[in-house]
Amino acid sequence: MSAQKKNSKSPEADKHWSEHVTETSDALDLESGVFTLTDPREIAHSLKRSADASQRRKTDPFRSAMSMLTFYINRAGRHLPDKQRECLEQARNELRELYGRPRQRHHHPN
Repeated sequence: MSAQKKNSKSPEADKHWSEHVTETSDALDLESGVFTLTDPREIAHSLKRSADASQRRKTDPFRSAMSMLTFYINRAGRHLPDKQRECLEQARNELRELYGRPRQRHHHPN
């Protein structure tokens, strides 16, 4: 028996899994192509519209919108182009601003 464990999941299966979660999540219904937009403010506005309108979310609109954005960034992982990752990270701050939340501060260990 080989010491290596064969991964039975194909990249297509991962794509379908994350797509399924995005489409059926209790968080919210997303507007088509929201994560491919190139303007962080447009992304944030789209997520806010979806979160505010959702009847399926189990938490407040801000958390639902931020959760979906974080989920997408994490699932895309290293396959996400740097330019798009930067845009999505900026969308986090735009989303905080739209909901009147303070921008997140980075805590540095002493």
